[in-house]
Amino acid sequence: MRVGETPSDGDDRHGRDSHRDRWSRLPSGRGPTPADDESGSSLPLDGDVLLYTGATASVAPERIEPLLRAAQTYLQERVDRYRRGYESAFVDDERRMLLVPAGHWAEVGAELGLPEREVDAVRRAHAQQLRRIGSTADRREEFETALEIREAVVIGE
Repeated sequence: MRVGETPSDGDDRHGRDSHRDRWSRLPSGRGPTPADDESGSSLPLDGDVLLYTGATASVAPERIEPLLRAAQTYLQERVDRYRRGYESAFVDDERRMLLVPAGHWAEVGAELGLPEREVDAVRRAHAQQLRRIGSTADRREEFETALEIREAVVIGE
């Protein structure tokens, strides 16, 4: 933008497009996504994981985050049971990743009344987060093998 020009519709005062969608504002692999909802809770999933899920799931991208927040609420309400009952594959200050029996997300989806495609999107996001951490922790092969017979659950700490 030149001196004296005003930003065009959709541009901010620095000439950047202000109509970028919420996916382009997500952090790229730097910890859980920020809290944007009224409850103040954050998703324990990296922005890249949400982008991957939005690109690969058969669910509208704008539906991904609300789905994952609903799943996170469900998990948080049962966090003690998850911690006691399932193997923790990875734990850090932001999240706990557990390995649960195959079919877990189908059961959760049925309880939440989710269609199969939405259940698949939630399953994909949690599995992708485990893979992503596996890559950074040099445990990718171990986690891939685990995902052949179990499913991943990521719960915010």
